[in-house]
Amino acid sequence: MATTVRRQRPRKLACWVLMAVLLADLLALSDTLAVMSVDLGSESMKVAIVKPGVPMEIVLNKESRRKTPVTVTLKENERFFGDSAAAMAIKNPKATLRYFQHLLGKQADNPHVALYRARFPEHELNFDPQRQTVYFQISPQLRFSPEEVLGMVLNYSRSLAEDFAEQPIKDAVITVPAFFNQAERRAVLQAAQMAGLKVLQLINDNTATALSYGVFRRKDINTTAQNIMFYDMGSGSTVCTIVTYQTVKTKEAGMQPQLQIRGVGFDRTLGGLEMELRLREHLAGLFNEQRKGQRAKDVRENPRAMAKLLREANRLKTVLSANADHMAQIEGLMDDVDFKAKVTRVEFEELCADLFERVPGPVQQALQSAEMSLDEIEQVILVGGATRVPKVQEVLLKAVGKEELGKNINADEAAAMGAVYQAAALSKAFKVKPFVVRDAVVYPILVEFTREVEDEPGVRSLKHNKRVLFSRMGPYPQRKVITFNRYSHDFNFHINYGDLGFLGPEDLRVFGSQNLTTVKLKGVGESFKKYPDYESKGIKAHFNLDESGVLSLDRVESVFETLVEDSPEEESTLTKLGNTISSLFGGSTTPDTKENATDAVQKSSEKAEAGPEGGPPAPEEKKQKPARKQRMVEEIGVELVVLDLPDLPEDELARSVQKLEDLTLRDLEKQEREKAANSLEAFIFETQDKLYQPEYQEVSTEEQREEISGKLSAASTWLEDEGFGATTVMLKEKLAELRKLCQGLFFRVEERRKWPERLSALDNLLNHSSMFLKGARLIPEMDQIFTEVEMTTLEKVINETWAWKNATMAEQAKLPATEKPVLLSKDIEAKMMALDREVQYLLNKAKFAKPRPRPRDKNGTRTEPPLNASASDQGEKVIPPAGHTEDAKPISEPEKVETRSEPEDTEPLELGGPGVDSEQKQKAGQKRPLKNDEL
Repeated sequence: MATTVRRQRPRKLACWVLMAVLLADLLALSDTLAVMSVDLGSESMKVAIVKPGVPMEIVLNKESRRKTPVTVTLKENERFFGDSAAAMAIKNPKATLRYFQHLLGKQADNPHVALYRARFPEHELNFDPQRQTVYFQISPQLRFSPEEVLGMVLNYSRSLAEDFAEQPIKDAVITVPAFFNQAERRAVLQAAQMAGLKVLQLINDNTATALSYGVFRRKDINTTAQNIMFYDMGSGSTVCTIVTYQTVKTKEAGMQPQLQIRGVGFDRTLGGLEMELRLREHLAGLFNEQRKGQRAKDVRENPRAMAKLLREANRLKTVLSANADHMAQIEGLMDDVDFKAKVTRVEFEELCADLFERVPGPVQQALQSAEMSLDEIEQVILVGGATRVPKVQEVLLKAVGKEELGKNINADEAAAMGAVYQAAALSKAFKVKPFVVRDAVVYPILVEFTREVEDEPGVRSLKHNKRVLFSRMGPYPQRKVITFNRYSHDFNFHINYGDLGFLGPEDLRVFGSQNLTTVKLKGVGESFKKYPDYESKGIKAHFNLDESGVLSLDRVESVFETLVEDSPEEESTLTKLGNTISSLFGGSTTPDTKENATDAVQKSSEKAEAGPEGGPPAPEEKKQKPARKQRMVEEIGVELVVLDLPDLPEDELARSVQKLEDLTLRDLEKQEREKAANSLEAFIFETQDKLYQPEYQEVSTEEQREEISGKLSAASTWLEDEGFGATTVMLKEKLAELRKLCQGLFFRVEERRKWPERLSALDNLLNHSSMFLKGARLIPEMDQIFTEVEMTTLEKVINETWAWKNATMAEQAKLPATEKPVLLSKDIEAKMMALDREVQYLLNKAKFAKPRPRPRDKNGTRTEPPLNASASDQGEKVIPPAGHTEDAKPISEPEKVETRSEPEDTEPLELGGPGVDSEQKQKAGQKRPLKNDEL
């Protein structure tokens, strides 16, 4: 076995490296205070967020709805999203894009592209010769790829989340259908990159649903495996998933709940959209039938009319799920002709009879891939909006043979909630309870290569080899290593999909290319020349199927070994550091593998010598040390030829990113300008109306009102005639000019509105303060807790406040209402604060003052007043209750008082106060001399 020599110094260095990494993680928390998830459905999306203080929550859009249509309207000078775009589908169907996710990762000859053209003939799809894909041609100047359109939607979803969270968000988990292949997943990641989103993970929507179900039922999961089937029929597709829940033991957190995807079945085109299209076709036929003989055009040739029919079909499908029949009606469907027709549920089910026959298909696929029977399934749970159709439930219930179908999950929001939980778990800013997720590979992946073999002496032939890399329904994320042992020169190998026999002929055509990548290796022969005395341990290719289900080739290495004498001092510093870090994390050298075998991944430093294994260096001995193995690793150059769907080139991707940023900036500027124009228009109308209100007429002259009215009318005329061409700055300047003109008028009205409340509050405070002072002065000397300076100071503030109020009100009474007032609400508030501060100071002192001991007589008993003694006999007076206005007149100001500075706060103090000097504080804190009869 190869030995590894480790020394103390590299260990210290590695510790510092580890600390630096941890510190960097902590510093990164400030940028990840909120995370989001986007459940990207075919028809609509749900956005959820997690931020400090706010657990998982669905985001409300601008219309306060919990789900938003995945619809974009693209015009020359503006864009619309969500409900606004859905409304534009009737007015401008060509520029309104929907269901464009069906085109992601597909080349122009894909059957789904032809299907999209048939479903939505109003859209012009042109051919992109560079990538063999299609793009939307909105106008001669506007063209967008499906990835760019999806990028716009993702950027819009982030804006909704940021408005809801009231902070920037860049980290997201996005759901994708479980049947998405590598090309489709890469397309979603590129769209997110265009939107400026950092994708923490692409999570399969069925896995997100299963996670949401498990998180909210954590207490019900134990060591006994529970098999749950989720049947998810949405708008565009259907996915059936078998999930096993149970608790497992983990190294990090002990026993934790786990979900494992055991089986998956799907139908790419079975969903609510196909049902609505069948209904639309039926309604179009009824409308044509009603106009038969009028030489009218076929309604199918009118895109606007067909958009109206599709919207009515969507409504009709929903209503027929709860009613036996319903009246479809559209006002002015085409050529100002109204449409009205009755449709029954029976007719709807006949239209979709072949679709309902396909309902059990995904169930059988899921059971087959999981190698299970229906008896092992404990419960079948419905997910997705289309499962609300009664016939779907009827057929499914018969297919699964259960007594009932589970409806104990939010069919619309489960995936969004599961995805945002995963986002919080992946984010560095949150700590959530662990929930182990083991997703499954739907499409197997293998490696193929050809090499020469010698069957007989002198007779050589080519042998084609296949090695399974990731097997069907195998768990991921996962890393694998394949070793090629029979090569000493540059060679190629291929990464392809494995056996896809479980897909039907039509599904295989939709799937696209079954060849993923050709890998061309360069430098294999040179590595052998570099180490001629070393024994080759093969060419090792390291593969990674990450959390998003995206395959990547991390690196390819040529590995050699030889026997050398133990000489630890010859090790390079980089080798020492690599060995030390490896030891800290329990790493070990990759074991030798069999010929062309698939191994578990072992991390190793790129372009570095793999350090020998073993413990610390033994003390020097006179006897000869045994030889050890030394491993050398040489990185091999890799050239990848993508075969399924080429990614966007870097320059093309950069142009798409810039295009979307420019559109977003244009939208923001347009919104800002509209906001400025609306603010100006609203100010003009509101102010013109105010000029006729009594409270505004009272504080203004006829000339002032005429001047303001004239300026407002001129601004209104300018806005109507020239406002369409005015910039945002011009609109804001015009508004600022009008506000400055009306500033005095609004100020006088606002002050008069505040006077009654402010003056009443000031009067109450003065009365209460006067009563408090009077009560304080009546406290007997032996119980007095306030000093004369403190009471005199309060008395002065009371008198000054009374004097200011009376003088200011008298001066204000002499001024006409049209002049700027001298009695200001802010001055009243300032006087109240000063007076209240003085009173609070004394109240706090009384609250924390300790009672003084009572005098005792000669016999040692405390002198107490007689029980029947009146208050007057005791020299005391009852303090009137708060609110009592008796004797609340101003107290005359003494000729001379000691002053002190204003207290800065109202914090309770035991001795003195913020305005008492040190000598007074000392006196206040000293005990008075005891009398002869006191102890």
